[in-house]
Amino acid sequence: MIAIAQRVSRAEVSVAGTRIGAIERGLLVFACAEPGDTEAIADKLVAKLLKLRVFADDQGKMNRSIVDVQGGLLIISQFTLAADVSAGNRPSFTGAANPELGRALYERLLATARALHPVVASGAFGADMQVGLVNDGPVTIPLRMT
Repeated sequence: MIAIAQRVSRAEVSVAGTRIGAIERGLLVFACAEPGDTEAIADKLVAKLLKLRVFADDQGKMNRSIVDVQGGLLIISQFTLAADVSAGNRPSFTGAANPELGRALYERLLATARALHPVVASGAFGADMQVGLVNDGPVTIPLRMT
């Protein structure tokens, strides 16, 4: 799985003008399943996100996790993270999982995150979404789980 985690002061996602998910301080996570990904890989991503030390401690060092700061997670499915532009200017998305696997692993990400963390919001798989955020730092961390 490929993911981008952004430390945010706040973030929200809307579909057709209706807000469907929002968090205050926390992590906005864009996630993409790849062919061959499994539920175990999705679980590994959630574990990493919950332990990722990207929030400042009392000395200003990135030393605290989302659990430590009691922040929120907003998880958005984004197959375009698998884009390949090596052969031309139009992206190819053959590196993304098929929609059935992508949906199943996205739902697994959400279920695992919700079982382990109290504040989890989400987008809508396959929807045309509008995402708004205030990136804090900015801090943006790419992740790849295998």
